Amino acid sequence: MSPELSKKLAAAVDGMPAFPKSVQKILELTRDVNCTPKDLVQVIGKDPVVTVKVLRAVNSAYYSLPKQITSINHAVVYLGFNTIKNLALSIAAIGMLPASNAAGFDGQQYLIHSLSTAGIAKQLALRVDGAEPMDCFIAGLLHDFGKVVFAQYMSQEFRQALQISQLNQSSLHLALNELIGADHSVVGAMLVEKWRFSADLIETIRHQHTPELMDTPMIACVFAANQISKKLAFGFGGNACIHELPPSIVQRLDGTLDDVILSLGDLSGVFEDARLFSKM
Repeated sequence: MSPELSKKLAAAVDGMPAFPKSVQKILELTRDVNCTPKDLVQVIGKDPVVTVKVLRAVNSAYYSLPKQITSINHAVVYLGFNTIKNLALSIAAIGMLPASNAAGFDGQQYLIHSLSTAGIAKQLALRVDGAEPMDCFIAGLLHDFGKVVFAQYMSQEFRQALQISQLNQSSLHLALNELIGADHSVVGAMLVEKWRFSADLIETIRHQHTPELMDTPMIACVFAANQISKKLAFGFGGNACIHELPPSIVQRLDGTLDDVILSLGDLSGVFEDARLFSKM
């Protein structure tokens, strides 16, 4: 990468807002094995925006709870600690997306794809040794965030790459590498590093298109979840190209892409979750 390109990408990443303090605290809690529901309630309760959106989601028709939930504490009781954590993190990530962009990138479809990938990655983590479900959920949620950076700060190049990818039915990251000299995995890794996420998550985003170069449980879950989300048309992240699982991931997941999809059964619930959260 040339010094000029490196400087340009760094400037784009610096232009993105930091995660809100409440969300940074939620992320810390997800990595603390001693975290209690009370800890989570206290953190979310201090952020009125996240509180309102979590309660709106909880009281939606999707969950069909027997009575209206009026507090985060009751939400945790009814839906569980992990569901509320996932919901709060999803809402925070969604809240950072710009309302529009000059690249013509469909933010709503992007969100559905990212949220679906997150939900599937979490399910896959339950069957992969060494994978932590919540970490894989967050990695799936953020795996394509570099596209948001390009859509905002390199909109013309990104628009052109989207057009090339769709016209040729080829991978978006290849078009980006050709046009810009770097793809969204590079920028996404820079962004989550700025946000101080874990080294595992940074490396997962950086190597999401080259899993053969780094074989880890998290990469296996996120790579496979991304392909499954694309194959089942759960949203659209600008890339229609579906890749088969490399041998290392086939071994970790005990099957090919089609085998894994079959073994997961009905994933419509994951898609419905994604559609709900994307509208928060």
